[in-house]
Amino acid sequence: MISLKDRLTEILINNKLITQEQLKQALLAQKEKGGRLSDIIVGLKFIKESELVSVLSEGLGLPLMDLKRFKIDPGIVKIIPVNIARHYQIIPLSKMGDTITLAMADPLNIFAIDYVSSLTGYKINPIISSNQDIAQAIDLVYPDPTKGVIDDLLKEMSASSIELIREEREVLPSAQELGVISRQAPVIQLTNMILGEAVRKKASDILIEPFSKRLRVRFRIDGILYEEKSPPKSIHASIVSRIKVMSDLNIAEHRLPQDGRFKIKLLGKEVDFRVSILPSSFGEKVAVRILDKSQATLNLGKLGFSRNIIANLEKMARLPHGMMLVCGPTGSGKTTTLYSILKLVDSPDKNIVTVEDPVEFQLEGINQVTARPEIGLTFAASLRSILRQDPNIIMIGEIRDYETVDIAIKSALTGHLVLSTLHTTTAPGAVVRLVNMGVEPYLINSSLVCVVGQRLVRKICPHCKEEYIVKKEILDTLGLNIDTSKEARFFRGKGCINCFNMGYMGRTGIAEVLLFTPGIRDLILSRAQEHVIKQKARQEGMKTLREDGLAQVLKGVTTLEEILRVTAPDE
Repeated sequence: MISLKDRLTEILINNKLITQEQLKQALLAQKEKGGRLSDIIVGLKFIKESELVSVLSEGLGLPLMDLKRFKIDPGIVKIIPVNIARHYQIIPLSKMGDTITLAMADPLNIFAIDYVSSLTGYKINPIISSNQDIAQAIDLVYPDPTKGVIDDLLKEMSASSIELIREEREVLPSAQELGVISRQAPVIQLTNMILGEAVRKKASDILIEPFSKRLRVRFRIDGILYEEKSPPKSIHASIVSRIKVMSDLNIAEHRLPQDGRFKIKLLGKEVDFRVSILPSSFGEKVAVRILDKSQATLNLGKLGFSRNIIANLEKMARLPHGMMLVCGPTGSGKTTTLYSILKLVDSPDKNIVTVEDPVEFQLEGINQVTARPEIGLTFAASLRSILRQDPNIIMIGEIRDYETVDIAIKSALTGHLVLSTLHTTTAPGAVVRLVNMGVEPYLINSSLVCVVGQRLVRKICPHCKEEYIVKKEILDTLGLNIDTSKEARFFRGKGCINCFNMGYMGRTGIAEVLLFTPGIRDLILSRAQEHVIKQKARQEGMKTLREDGLAQVLKGVTTLEEILRVTAPDE
């Protein structure tokens, strides 16, 4: 059976639109960065999007639609929610009987067709259109989410306040003016409304982003950014000033980045907010990290890891000395895992010290130090002082340079248990990263006891969970390590009021644990490459991130799409 990727490349090669060399380059870029092959080919400027759309239309035998000349009925678009339309780059054009005609930027995306069909109950008749045309059509046809959001609040504002904020000038208001604006009741209400809505939706981050003609507010919920109802651009300065006042930042400084934090009582609980303000072309962008202690799960057994992984982590954490590393991209739950390990081993007879940048959660009974590089209190400098305090266990927020890793390894060798994080995508990749940082292989073998690679995946909403069957042909095409001899049953969330029509609620962890067996240590000494270490570890029983994720899919915890989105394929 010809795969979707092969079908696309066959059409492009046969029509002599790209060369074999260009195809290899595009496939390599896709392997490194991910994404759709068609988007990568256009991004590398091997072919124009208009030419690609035209040849796909001819090669697949699907009609090509110029949406700029087509009037879309606003009643039809209600069939598909705007977030689904944007995610899959699709827009419904017409409905006839039990079939809807769907304009698609990627008609080869059978997941999108299957999902929309199950979501709407209609059969799908796909046609082709360009990314740009579909994006413009979505913006034109779907209602503007920013209208009517804070009409009541704006009515409360005095005319002078609105006039002052909307005044466009090169010289920004003075600190005194901004201080007055930021303490006016409507601004306070509006800022509280944004913070409250984010906490209610269990968001982890709030982004307030100014553009030339509008202000965008986005919440990161379960790791995915969703655009929310946004206030007018005219009151951007007052919102930023209000957040600066709450964070004890300099409201007169607009040229330099600023960081701060504040704590408020919201919805009957105390919530910490960490603030980062960054000057951009159209004003100051605000990123707020929400640290809701009531949502934090600092219990190793409740992070979602399999029993085997938890058993390995508990065994390693109880060793008298050595170094444990947790790896993964930003926002993959590394710090939460380290905190959970600390809570597991914490006891009155142990001296535990952490150095972090910054301290995310205050842990009872554990000494936590905030690194401050601007005054010379770096990770390395902190570690030197911590070692004089005779600690049993040391946690380092992140290993960023050779100096830090050198002290960490020496600490592990001199009888301390050291926990830290490293930004690599896989557990075997952490070993190669340490060698590249200048650490000698024999020191890695002497100090490291295990490396954990982890990700967070969204869990299916239990209120709208439904079962479906994936065709054997699709599983074969995806090359997944799943037994296809019997019918594969999977689960997904249909979308309901409890999950804000997302189909997901909450997140759980998946992980791979690299244990330092004699075979692995021999490979490290010979400076073996990452894929060689990974292959050996799998032979010795290590489950990769993709394999652990698929196990969660078969249990009905998460969806197949989510695992394909979060994890890389195993070679």
